[in-house]
Amino acid sequence: MNDYELRAYDEIMAWKRKMLKPSGLLNRMSKKVQAKMNGYIPEKVQATITAAIKGMVQSTLTGSHWITKKNQAAGLSLEEKDRLVTEKLSNYRKTAVVEGAGTGAGGILLGLADFPLLLSIKMKFLFDAASVYGFDTKEYEERIFILQVFKLAFSSDDVRNETLAIIENWDTRKQQFMEMDWQEFQQEYRDYLDFAKMLQLMPGIGAAVGAVVNYNLLDRLGETAKNCYRLRLLTAQPKWIDAPSQKD
Repeated sequence: MNDYELRAYDEIMAWKRKMLKPSGLLNRMSKKVQAKMNGYIPEKVQATITAAIKGMVQSTLTGSHWITKKNQAAGLSLEEKDRLVTEKLSNYRKTAVVEGAGTGAGGILLGLADFPLLLSIKMKFLFDAASVYGFDTKEYEERIFILQVFKLAFSSDDVRNETLAIIENWDTRKQQFMEMDWQEFQQEYRDYLDFAKMLQLMPGIGAAVGAVVNYNLLDRLGETAKNCYRLRLLTAQPKWIDAPSQKD
Protein backbone atom coordinates (compact mmCIF):
# COMPACT_ATOMS: atom_id res chain seq x y z
CA MET A 1 0.00 0.00 0.00
CA ASN A 2 1.12 3.55 -0.66
CA ASP A 3 0.69 6.40 1.84
CA TYR A 4 -2.77 7.34 0.58
CA GLU A 5 -3.98 3.75 0.70
CA LEU A 6 -2.72 3.41 4.28
CA ARG A 7 -4.65 6.53 5.27
CA ALA A 8 -7.71 5.23 3.43
CA TYR A 9 -7.44 1.93 5.31
CA ASP A 10 -7.36 3.78 8.64
CA GLU A 11 -10.45 5.74 7.56
CA ILE A 12 -12.21 2.49 6.67
CA MET A 13 -11.44 1.02 10.09
CA ALA A 14 -12.80 4.16 11.80
CA TRP A 15 -15.93 3.96 9.63
CA LYS A 16 -16.41 0.29 10.53
CA ARG A 17 -16.23 1.09 14.24
CA LYS A 18 -18.86 3.77 13.74
CA MET A 19 -21.12 1.43 11.79
CA LEU A 20 -20.84 -1.30 14.45
CA LYS A 21 -21.49 1.06 17.33
CA PRO A 22 -24.98 0.52 18.81
CA SER A 23 -27.51 3.29 18.27
CA GLY A 24 -27.75 5.82 21.08
CA LEU A 25 -30.65 6.18 23.50
CA LEU A 26 -32.22 9.03 21.51
CA ASN A 27 -32.15 6.99 18.33
CA ARG A 28 -33.70 3.96 20.05
CA MET A 29 -36.45 6.13 21.53
CA SER A 30 -37.19 7.71 18.18
CA LYS A 31 -37.47 4.24 16.67
CA LYS A 32 -40.17 3.36 19.20
CA VAL A 33 -42.06 6.54 18.37
CA GLN A 34 -41.61 5.82 14.68
CA ALA A 35 -42.91 2.26 15.03
CA LYS A 36 -46.04 3.60 16.71
CA MET A 37 -46.53 6.27 14.06
CA ASN A 38 -46.19 3.75 11.25
CA GLY A 39 -49.68 2.58 12.10
CA TYR A 40 -51.01 6.04 11.28
CA ILE A 41 -49.37 6.32 7.88
CA PRO A 42 -52.07 6.42 5.16
CA GLU A 43 -52.42 3.29 3.09
CA LYS A 44 -51.75 5.28 -0.06
CA VAL A 45 -48.37 6.34 1.27
CA GLN A 46 -47.52 2.79 2.33
CA ALA A 47 -48.49 1.42 -1.05
CA THR A 48 -46.43 4.06 -2.86
CA ILE A 49 -43.32 3.28 -0.83
CA THR A 50 -43.73 -0.48 -1.25
CA ALA A 51 -44.24 -0.26 -5.01
CA ALA A 52 -41.30 2.11 -5.44
CA ILE A 53 -38.87 -0.08 -3.49
CA LYS A 54 -40.03 -3.27 -5.20
CA GLY A 55 -39.58 -1.62 -8.57
CA MET A 56 -36.13 -0.35 -7.63
CA VAL A 57 -34.94 -3.79 -6.48
CA GLN A 58 -36.27 -5.48 -9.61
CA SER A 59 -34.72 -2.85 -11.89
CA THR A 60 -31.39 -3.23 -10.12
CA LEU A 61 -31.40 -7.01 -10.48
CA THR A 62 -32.26 -6.85 -14.17
CA GLY A 63 -29.92 -3.92 -14.74
CA SER A 64 -32.54 -2.26 -16.91
CA HIS A 65 -32.11 1.34 -15.75
CA TRP A 66 -28.70 2.17 -14.35
CA ILE A 67 -26.04 0.15 -16.17
CA THR A 68 -23.00 2.38 -16.62
CA LYS A 69 -20.16 2.16 -19.10
CA LYS A 70 -17.09 0.12 -18.23
CA ASN A 71 -13.71 1.63 -17.44
CA GLN A 72 -15.04 4.97 -16.23
CA ALA A 73 -11.80 5.50 -14.35
CA ALA A 74 -9.41 2.96 -15.86
CA GLY A 75 -5.84 3.48 -14.75
CA LEU A 76 -6.67 5.88 -11.93
CA SER A 77 -5.16 5.49 -8.47
CA LEU A 78 -7.39 4.92 -5.44
CA GLU A 79 -6.93 8.57 -4.49
CA GLU A 80 -8.11 9.67 -7.93
CA LYS A 81 -11.05 7.28 -7.82
CA ASP A 82 -12.05 8.60 -4.39
CA ARG A 83 -11.90 12.16 -5.67
CA LEU A 84 -14.03 11.33 -8.70
CA VAL A 85 -16.67 9.56 -6.58
CA THR A 86 -16.75 12.54 -4.20
CA GLU A 87 -17.38 14.86 -7.15
CA LYS A 88 -20.15 12.62 -8.43
CA LEU A 89 -21.71 12.45 -4.98
CA SER A 90 -21.74 16.24 -4.77
CA ASN A 91 -23.68 16.43 -8.04
CA TYR A 92 -26.17 13.74 -7.04
CA ARG A 93 -26.63 15.35 -3.64
CA LYS A 94 -27.45 18.70 -5.23
CA THR A 95 -30.03 17.00 -7.43
CA ALA A 96 -31.57 15.24 -4.43
CA VAL A 97 -31.75 18.50 -2.44
CA VAL A 98 -33.52 20.34 -5.27
CA GLU A 99 -35.86 17.41 -5.83
CA GLY A 100 -36.64 17.07 -2.11
CA ALA A 101 -37.34 20.78 -1.68
CA GLY A 102 -39.54 20.86 -4.78
CA THR A 103 -41.65 17.85 -3.91
CA GLY A 104 -41.82 18.88 -0.24
CA ALA A 105 -43.22 22.25 -1.20
CA GLY A 106 -45.85 20.65 -3.38
CA GLY A 107 -47.87 18.96 -0.66
CA ILE A 108 -48.76 15.33 -0.23
CA LEU A 109 -49.11 14.38 -3.91
CA LEU A 110 -45.69 15.66 -4.92
CA GLY A 111 -44.32 14.46 -1.59
CA LEU A 112 -45.35 10.96 -2.52
CA ALA A 113 -43.58 11.37 -5.85
CA ASP A 114 -40.34 11.97 -3.95
CA PHE A 115 -39.97 8.32 -2.95
CA PRO A 116 -39.34 6.80 -6.40
CA LEU A 117 -37.40 9.87 -7.56
CA LEU A 118 -35.01 9.73 -4.62
CA LEU A 119 -34.55 5.97 -5.04
CA SER A 120 -33.58 6.51 -8.65
CA ILE A 121 -31.01 9.17 -7.71
CA LYS A 122 -29.49 6.90 -5.07
CA MET A 123 -29.23 3.88 -7.33
CA LYS A 124 -27.74 5.84 -10.22
CA PHE A 125 -25.07 7.12 -7.84
CA LEU A 126 -24.30 3.59 -6.62
CA PHE A 127 -23.94 2.27 -10.15
CA ASP A 128 -21.62 5.16 -11.00
CA ALA A 129 -19.55 4.59 -7.86
CA ALA A 130 -19.18 0.88 -8.61
CA SER A 131 -17.97 1.65 -12.10
CA VAL A 132 -15.46 4.24 -10.90
CA TYR A 133 -13.96 1.75 -8.45
CA GLY A 134 -13.54 -0.76 -11.26
CA PHE A 135 -16.47 -3.15 -10.91
CA ASP A 136 -18.61 -4.16 -13.86
CA THR A 137 -22.28 -3.42 -13.12
CA LYS A 138 -23.32 -5.64 -16.01
CA GLU A 139 -22.41 -8.57 -13.79
CA TYR A 140 -25.33 -9.83 -11.72
CA GLU A 141 -23.24 -10.33 -8.59
CA GLU A 142 -22.16 -6.68 -8.69
CA ARG A 143 -25.77 -5.53 -8.82
CA ILE A 144 -26.51 -7.73 -5.79
CA PHE A 145 -23.53 -6.11 -4.06
CA ILE A 146 -24.97 -2.67 -4.83
CA LEU A 147 -28.19 -3.66 -3.06
CA GLN A 148 -26.15 -4.84 -0.07
CA VAL A 149 -24.41 -1.44 0.06
CA PHE A 150 -27.79 0.27 -0.06
CA LYS A 151 -29.08 -2.02 2.69
CA LEU A 152 -26.04 -1.30 4.85
CA ALA A 153 -26.61 2.44 4.60
CA PHE A 154 -30.26 2.29 5.64
CA SER A 155 -30.90 -0.43 8.17
CA SER A 156 -31.26 -1.17 11.88
CA ASP A 157 -28.36 -2.15 14.16
CA ASP A 158 -28.74 -5.93 13.84
CA VAL A 159 -29.24 -5.92 10.09
CA ARG A 160 -26.43 -3.38 9.63
CA ASN A 161 -23.96 -5.58 11.52
CA GLU A 162 -24.90 -8.65 9.51
CA THR A 163 -24.77 -6.79 6.22
CA LEU A 164 -21.33 -5.37 6.99
CA ALA A 165 -20.10 -8.92 7.67
CA ILE A 166 -21.49 -9.98 4.28
CA ILE A 167 -19.73 -7.12 2.51
CA GLU A 168 -16.43 -7.82 4.29
CA ASN A 169 -16.57 -11.44 3.12
CA TRP A 170 -18.27 -10.91 -0.21
CA ASP A 171 -16.15 -13.32 -2.26
CA THR A 172 -17.01 -16.24 0.02
CA ARG A 173 -20.62 -15.30 0.80
CA LYS A 174 -21.98 -13.83 -2.42
CA GLN A 175 -23.49 -17.11 -3.62
CA GLN A 176 -25.92 -16.96 -0.68
CA PHE A 177 -27.41 -13.74 -2.02
CA MET A 178 -28.01 -14.40 -5.68
CA GLU A 179 -31.69 -13.78 -4.93
CA MET A 180 -32.76 -10.72 -2.97
CA ASP A 181 -35.64 -10.75 -0.51
CA TRP A 182 -37.13 -7.45 -1.58
CA GLN A 183 -39.81 -7.54 1.14
CA GLU A 184 -37.21 -7.63 3.92
CA PHE A 185 -35.22 -5.05 2.01
CA GLN A 186 -38.12 -2.63 1.69
CA GLN A 187 -39.15 -3.05 5.32
CA GLU A 188 -35.70 -2.07 6.54
CA TYR A 189 -35.64 0.95 4.25
CA ARG A 190 -39.14 2.04 5.22
CA ASP A 191 -38.37 1.73 8.92
CA TYR A 192 -35.30 3.90 8.42
CA LEU A 193 -37.14 6.58 6.45
CA ASP A 194 -40.78 6.74 7.48
CA PHE A 195 -40.69 9.32 10.26
CA ALA A 196 -38.46 11.85 8.52
CA LYS A 197 -40.14 11.47 5.15
CA MET A 198 -43.60 11.82 6.65
CA LEU A 199 -42.59 15.27 7.89
CA GLN A 200 -41.89 16.16 4.28
CA LEU A 201 -45.60 15.79 3.53
CA MET A 202 -46.59 18.38 6.11
CA PRO A 203 -47.66 21.80 4.79
CA GLY A 204 -45.34 24.67 5.59
CA ILE A 205 -42.24 22.69 6.51
CA GLY A 206 -42.18 20.08 3.75
CA ALA A 207 -39.74 21.93 1.48
CA ALA A 208 -37.14 22.53 4.20
CA VAL A 209 -37.48 19.00 5.56
CA GLY A 210 -37.28 17.47 2.10
CA ALA A 211 -34.07 19.31 1.24
CA VAL A 212 -32.34 18.48 4.54
CA VAL A 213 -33.45 14.85 4.64
CA ASN A 214 -32.41 14.18 1.05
CA TYR A 215 -29.02 15.85 1.61
CA ASN A 216 -28.33 13.69 4.66
CA LEU A 217 -29.53 10.50 2.99
CA LEU A 218 -27.23 11.00 -0.01
CA ASP A 219 -24.38 11.91 2.32
CA ARG A 220 -24.82 8.68 4.28
CA LEU A 221 -25.11 6.61 1.12
CA GLY A 222 -21.98 8.22 -0.32
CA GLU A 223 -19.91 7.51 2.77
CA THR A 224 -21.15 3.92 2.87
CA ALA A 225 -20.50 3.22 -0.81
CA LYS A 226 -17.06 4.81 -0.78
CA ASN A 227 -15.90 2.75 2.18
CA CYS A 228 -17.46 -0.50 0.98
CA TYR A 229 -15.66 -0.33 -2.34
CA ARG A 230 -12.39 0.83 -0.80
CA LEU A 231 -12.68 -2.08 1.64
CA ARG A 232 -13.02 -4.52 -1.25
CA LEU A 233 -10.08 -3.04 -3.10
CA LEU A 234 -7.73 -2.88 -0.14
CA THR A 235 -8.53 -6.07 1.75
CA ALA A 236 -9.86 -8.53 -0.83
CA GLN A 237 -8.70 -9.72 -4.21
CA PRO A 238 -11.44 -8.31 -6.46
CA LYS A 239 -11.86 -8.94 -10.12
CA TRP A 240 -10.94 -5.57 -11.56
CA ILE A 241 -12.56 -4.87 -14.89
CA ASP A 242 -9.71 -2.51 -15.85
CA ALA A 243 -6.86 -4.79 -14.77
CA PRO A 244 -4.85 -6.82 -17.30
CA SER A 245 -5.44 -10.54 -17.32
CA GLN A 246 -2.77 -12.70 -15.73
CA LYS A 247 -1.76 -16.26 -16.34
CA ASP A 248 -0.84 -18.67 -13.57
